[in-house]
Amino acid sequence: MLRSYEFFIALRYLRSRNRNRFVSFISLISVVGIALSVSVLIVVLSVMNGFEVEVRDRILSVIPHATITGLDERLEDWQLLQDSSTAQAEVLAAAPFVQGQGMLVGTDGVAGVQLRGVIPAAEVHVSGAAELIGTNVLNSLESRKYRIVVGQELARRLGVKLGDQVILMTTQGSMTPVGLMPRMRRFEITGIFYAGMYEFDRSLAYVHMQDAARLIGMGDSVSGISLSVSEPLEANRIVRNSARAYGGGVYVSDWTREHANFFRSIELTKSIIFIILLLVVAVAAFNIVSTLVMVVNEKTAEIAILRSMGASAKSVLLIFITEGTLIGLVGTCIGLLIGLLVAVNLGELVGMVENLFNISFVAPDVYFISELPSDVQTEDVVRICGLAFLLAVLATVYPALRAAATNPARALRHE
Repeated sequence: MLRSYEFFIALRYLRSRNRNRFVSFISLISVVGIALSVSVLIVVLSVMNGFEVEVRDRILSVIPHATITGLDERLEDWQLLQDSSTAQAEVLAAAPFVQGQGMLVGTDGVAGVQLRGVIPAAEVHVSGAAELIGTNVLNSLESRKYRIVVGQELARRLGVKLGDQVILMTTQGSMTPVGLMPRMRRFEITGIFYAGMYEFDRSLAYVHMQDAARLIGMGDSVSGISLSVSEPLEANRIVRNSARAYGGGVYVSDWTREHANFFRSIELTKSIIFIILLLVVAVAAFNIVSTLVMVVNEKTAEIAILRSMGASAKSVLLIFITEGTLIGLVGTCIGLLIGLLVAVNLGELVGMVENLFNISFVAPDVYFISELPSDVQTEDVVRICGLAFLLAVLATVYPALRAAATNPARALRHE
């Protein structure tokens, strides 16, 4: 095909050398339109993929893969549940925890917190707390030392720093002669973590499990068991099997269930954006129709001469299909190159623009993360380029058929 005369005629038609160069300009516009559409679609889907991956990784750096809790948020024989869970082949580790709601009183204000009591030596095996907080900081949470680790945004709201004292009050109260009084205790801040997710940075606080149990009034009970599994995407099935092995009577949850609506909304948004931007690609691709129709009208006499010299209708058809295909191919390749360059270096580009104009594209209190991520997936790139090229080829059919149907005698009558 590359050595056939149809290809060279199609290539010559793309570069109009006669008095009318408007056709070449329209061809250039078609190439630019497809290139921009493809590049924008690659960048947008890469950002959505990066957002999903980034949020998932940051969620798993804070919370465990799965949890098993008591029906009344209290487990008495949690050691038995822990042993039966770790006996499962797909469960890597299990650790008890105590959780509850509370209020932290700091120097500059008061804030509600999600209290999580853990055993540091066991927690490092079921979540990314050690990497998030730091092993030494996590190990500083000792029983009866009353130390606490809070998120960066929470510390900012309270106006506290490392070594400061805060007062922790829980929703459970104690009956006194003057009435029901909330339980409270003074804690020392020994760590401030940054999860990169506003939801956790503003409300999560770690303490030792026994300190949390005493403050909440759990005694020797715990709220539940955290699990680390071999296949995080199969956490729902694995945690159910662990609960059945224990005998039931417990409540199971996993990271996909706790944030199911969030990830469904991401998938729905990706689908809608892909369809909308694909329509933009379609508009750019079908601009080839007008380009080729103009070429056919301009080259009517030349087409008639080719037919008179023995060229078949199939050859004329191939000329214009090849011309439109070249436009689509060049536009798709340029769009692929631009899209990949922008998507791979998006973080640096966004940072430069933010520093230059002193603006912020990603508000952490709205989008859960504080920076714009990007994750280029081969499947998306192949799908985008394939559909763009297919639409460009389909756009050549009508003008090519019209050119192939040219009547030589009628076209040359007034020449």
